[in-house]
Amino acid sequence: MGKIVIINGNPSLTSRLNGIIQYVEQKLLQEGVDIEHIQVAELPAGDLIKANFDSDAIRKANQKVEEAKVIIIASPVYKASYTGVLKTYLDLLPQKALSGKIILPLFIGGSIAHLLSIDYALKPVLSTLGARHIIGGVYAVDTWITRNGNNGYHLSEELIRRLDEAVSELLEEIELRSGLPEKVK
Repeated sequence: MGKIVIINGNPSLTSRLNGIIQYVEQKLLQEGVDIEHIQVAELPAGDLIKANFDSDAIRKANQKVEEAKVIIIASPVYKASYTGVLKTYLDLLPQKALSGKIILPLFIGGSIAHLLSIDYALKPVLSTLGARHIIGGVYAVDTWITRNGNNGYHLSEELIRRLDEAVSELLEEIELRSGLPEKVK
């Protein structure tokens, strides 16, 4: 099925976005996929800000992207767009790093007002990086997720339904592309 890399562009490691990521990851693990993570907030800040393409940490993260068949990009929405820390990492990817990959965006925001942030803020950048197979993605409102104890999360029925649909679409796309000749993929 190929490796999946989840790029978490959240500067906070305790965000409710983690509830979305954990849910999607659990669904995909049930399908037997290999998942790796890139926590952008854990990459060296100096390397991100100074665009240090030669950084070992950046090279290792970029290697994960290169080896992946699927990239899940997760971010909270700040000021009608994804986070600046995610943008600094995307700027360090090679020009066509997302070419031939299936992309699933997962965003969370404070209100429904930023529903189109995936389409208007993220997708143009992904296209510049060669992405052509971008699944619609899921935008969630943070009130749809509540924290339980022990780093657990409770997701609303609406959010679960939308995430299940996105995972199903992703798995269908993976299956479809796995049956294509290598030249067409």
